[in-house]
Amino acid sequence: MRKLPILFCGVAMGAIATIAVTQPHLLLMGGANAAVTDTYKQLNLFGDVFERVRSDYVEQPEDGKLVEAAINGMLTSLDPHSSYMDAKSFQDMQVQTKGEFGGLGIEVTQEDGAIKVVSPIDDSPASKAGVLAGDLITGIDGEATQGMTLQQAVDKMRGPVNTPITLKILRNKGEPIDIKVVRDIIKVQSVKAKKMGDDIGYIRITQFNEQTFDGLKKNIDKLSKEIGPDKLKGYIIDLRNNPGGLLDQAIQVSDAFLERGEIVSTRGRQADDVQRYSARGGDLTGGKPVIVLVNGGSASASEIVAGALQDHKRATILGTRSFGKGSVQTIIPLQGNGALRLTTARYYTPSGRSIQAKGIDPEIVVQENVPDDLKGKDQTKGESGLKGHLANPDADKTEEGGSSAYVPANEKDDTQLNKAIDLLHGVQKSAYFPPDPKAGVPN
Repeated sequence: MRKLPILFCGVAMGAIATIAVTQPHLLLMGGANAAVTDTYKQLNLFGDVFERVRSDYVEQPEDGKLVEAAINGMLTSLDPHSSYMDAKSFQDMQVQTKGEFGGLGIEVTQEDGAIKVVSPIDDSPASKAGVLAGDLITGIDGEATQGMTLQQAVDKMRGPVNTPITLKILRNKGEPIDIKVVRDIIKVQSVKAKKMGDDIGYIRITQFNEQTFDGLKKNIDKLSKEIGPDKLKGYIIDLRNNPGGLLDQAIQVSDAFLERGEIVSTRGRQADDVQRYSARGGDLTGGKPVIVLVNGGSASASEIVAGALQDHKRATILGTRSFGKGSVQTIIPLQGNGALRLTTARYYTPSGRSIQAKGIDPEIVVQENVPDDLKGKDQTKGESGLKGHLANPDADKTEEGGSSAYVPANEKDDTQLNKAIDLLHGVQKSAYFPPDPKAGVPN
């Protein structure tokens, strides 16, 4: 049977389609036979339990729901990012990657049985209602999320446009608060840009969907013309609270600033299961200085871009440590139009670093001035704080991903942004800016 895997590089979404043909292993010898026998014994055990529940449970259960629950239990026991999607969820995911969908506008993951906000999408209903990165959603319209799968919670938060929903939010173990959000069509403009002063190009990438690279290219061209290539001092690429998305878009965004060299590699279970992605040449900025802003909400595809530009000494990374999601999920369509979301590989930066459960450490660490009422509530635990996360394959690397995810609403209070502006203007100096390209990764 042909399967169409989709590679994910985001906390909640992201894809690049490829085609593969699965082949059965025809020869089983020695210990393999014993292993298969043990597996069939376990499957018989599952069948016995399934039949006992069907026949003796106090109420008549639905067979389909029992099977889906068993599948979800199996997948969620692997790691926080593997799951089963029914037909509707799979369809919703495909719509979401196109950059327009209905909902609240938040990226979520699951932590200790609760639904955790990775980041609200800019200008979304959730963002406007006051939902923050790091919030734990413990209830949805009066129903506790404890015991729900991530997909079940997402399904409950979706619904008709203009209908209200009440989220019970827990922040930093304080008293729960209720936040009312009105559902709307979420049109994700994944790239926003403007001039900072009259000589700096600021580009904010909120997530990596199908429109991201085209949006980046368009805005680089626009800023270059508006400011003038001779006057333009450089670019600030803001990836803060960007949860990730499409792998191919992360590769193209990285390629936009690189002339050559590896961008990222993925490595699966088998030694020869390695994919390498390299730049095709043509720096769209003409070699202008670049500063990339990251924080504890910058995950996966964002970390691919930051890691590639950091390793090649093409950009200076500024902010706080990123989330640390260094795994790739493959979406495999199943019979019945559902799909399996399975972690199948880790990704590595050009120098061979795995950022899994560790994150990207900025060359220039800059902490935001967090208001007193939000202190402690701005922190993300990162991938290393998720139950059942994959370990970093480099045993000597301490797992410590995640950091502050606070970004001030007012630019004049944005310490990280203003530090980047001062560096580009030469008002402040740093040994890490501009980076020395001669010290980059060999091509």
